Amino acid sequence: MPEGQPEPVVLYVCTTCRAEGDGDGPRAGARLLASIEKALAETPVPGLRVEPVECLSVCKRPCTVAVAGADRWTYVYGDLDPEASAPTIIEGIRLYAGTADGLVPWRARPEAFRKGVIARIPPRASA
Repeated sequence: MPEGQPEPVVLYVCTTCRAEGDGDGPRAGARLLASIEKALAETPVPGLRVEPVECLSVCKRPCTVAVAGADRWTYVYGDLDPEASAPTIIEGIRLYAGTADGLVPWRARPEAFRKGVIARIPPRASA
C-alpha cells in the first residue's frame, strides 16, 4: 500500500435481508445497499470497498452489514434501517478506518453500532 493511503476497508452488505412488510419490490437489504451507494457517491470514503453478499446468516436481525480490514477486528451489525442507516454506517466506517486494529471505543461508535453489534471477530492469526 502506498504511503499515505488508508488501508482498505470492506463493507459487506447483505442484499437478501428481508424486513417485515417487504412485498414484491426490492428486499430491505437491497434497499440498504442502494442507500449506502447513493450516500457514498455524494461523500466517498477513501479506501472503502462495498461488497454486496447474498446472505450473512443473521436473518432475525435485518438489515445486516459486516465491516472488515486486513489485520483488524471484523464487526457484524444488524437491526439497521434500510432507508435511514447509510449516514450512520458511513460514520462508523470512517471511525473504523481511522484505527490500526479496527477497535473503535464503544462510546465513540454511532448509537446504531453500539446497539446493533452482533459479533466481533478477531483478526486472522499470521502464519
